[in-house]
Amino acid sequence: MNGKNIVASAYTAANEKKLKAVNPATGLQLDGDFFKASKSTVHDALTSATIAFQNYKGLNKALKAAFLNAIADEIANIGEELVNRASAESGLPLGRLQGELGRTTGQLRLFANLVAEGSWVGATIDMALPERQPLPKPDIRRMLIPIGPVVVFGASNFPLAFSVAGGDTASALASGCPVVVKAHPAHYGTSALVGGAIIKAVEKTGMPKGVFSLLYDDGYSIGTCLVQHPLTKAVTFTGSFRGGMALINLAQQREQPIPVFAEMGSINPVVFLPQAMENQAEELAKKYAASITLGAGQFCTNPGLMLAVQSPALEKFKSVLKEVIFTFPSATMLTEGIANNYSKLSTEVIHKYGIALLSASSVKNYELLNQSQAMVAQVSANDFINNPKLSEEIFGPYSLLVVAKNMSELEAATTALEGQLTITLMAEKDELKDYQSLLNKLMDKTGRLILNGVPTGVEVCAAMQHGGPFPATNDSRFTSVGSAAIYRFVRPLAYQDWDRELLPDELKDGNPLGIFRTVNQKLTNEHE
Repeated sequence: MNGKNIVASAYTAANEKKLKAVNPATGLQLDGDFFKASKSTVHDALTSATIAFQNYKGLNKALKAAFLNAIADEIANIGEELVNRASAESGLPLGRLQGELGRTTGQLRLFANLVAEGSWVGATIDMALPERQPLPKPDIRRMLIPIGPVVVFGASNFPLAFSVAGGDTASALASGCPVVVKAHPAHYGTSALVGGAIIKAVEKTGMPKGVFSLLYDDGYSIGTCLVQHPLTKAVTFTGSFRGGMALINLAQQREQPIPVFAEMGSINPVVFLPQAMENQAEELAKKYAASITLGAGQFCTNPGLMLAVQSPALEKFKSVLKEVIFTFPSATMLTEGIANNYSKLSTEVIHKYGIALLSASSVKNYELLNQSQAMVAQVSANDFINNPKLSEEIFGPYSLLVVAKNMSELEAATTALEGQLTITLMAEKDELKDYQSLLNKLMDKTGRLILNGVPTGVEVCAAMQHGGPFPATNDSRFTSVGSAAIYRFVRPLAYQDWDRELLPDELKDGNPLGIFRTVNQKLTNEHE
């Protein structure tokens, strides 16, 4: 497997550092040579992307849609090879990755349909009123336009759906922006396969060279260079709080600051209301044990915090939860670094800040490396409120149960929460009306409020909001999942008093290709 950086201009890897992919379960190197990018490679990629942008941004929407569909087709064509390689590099099971493959191609087709339909540009036409007094009203027409080359950082926990051709790349390409991807070091080979599929789609559909590039790195130097390069117009990132904030600070230090859309982690609290716990204790314990341990807990929506009021029903819940967690087998974590960090943080927190270990998985595969141990701990609401450290994410199959004396104390504990991607309420329908104050507080803390479900599992659709108040993300106005993700990479542009034939198709009144609203109201003239 050849892992040269994919850049429109010629590139020779002979003098660059050779990189190897590693199987996290065995520690063995996998086939394929990959080459660390250089500053000149970064410059070539972004220069090519900037040149491509001048052509790509104005392409007919049908051509862009065909390009996105072609990427999906090419990825589907290598599905078996891709899933096998992703499993070898991540330790994730084939079934999980087959589902992720479907999500990856599905979201590409979702954006293709969005582009083809056209209304997402928000075209708005304000017709001229030349006879208006005391001054005539000009003709003003506005729509969203792409901002330029986007740098995408691949995520460790989704080697397909949040990586080279994941939602960030799909939405940026759909908006009209070229993309430069920095492959995640955990899956070089998977990235190379997907990158090759995208290049085939570029060639088959006649897209401009430079619309897509893929670079490799084994540290932070190339990522830093990508963010600081003056031709970069936006950055996307999914990962740790520390990593996201580092990129945000780099972007703010530029001569021309640029937006960084960073998803930086969440503990995704689950609030159990008393009646739901009373009626469903055993069922809830099993449901949440499965969610906590799903994918070795390596989801950005892993339920890392549970809150409930002390009661006999809660004791039953705890008993079942302890049993399920105790018998849960270990699983391979994504990388050695992630496994070591999980082990360090999860063991350090136990017996500190008033925390007691409820249960830990006892079934471990000692023949494999980087195995997780599922853990559930307990703390009083008072100790949780007084120790902000307990609100920090522990990435892996870990969850903390906060036990309150009453609902007032539980509500006080939710006040101590920081911003989250998700918050879940487990409640009976007739008890929700009694907790409006709690609901109002939770709404202010999250991007997605779930009722009687689990946070793991993020539907890719128009209504999805996968983002939340800081520190879950740095800009809660946007989502990284679903068709609304496209709005991260565009800005509004208004055309004033332009002849119809010079306007974009979407702004030509009466043109069926675009969906817009026409405003022609006799408003009082105001000047700014």
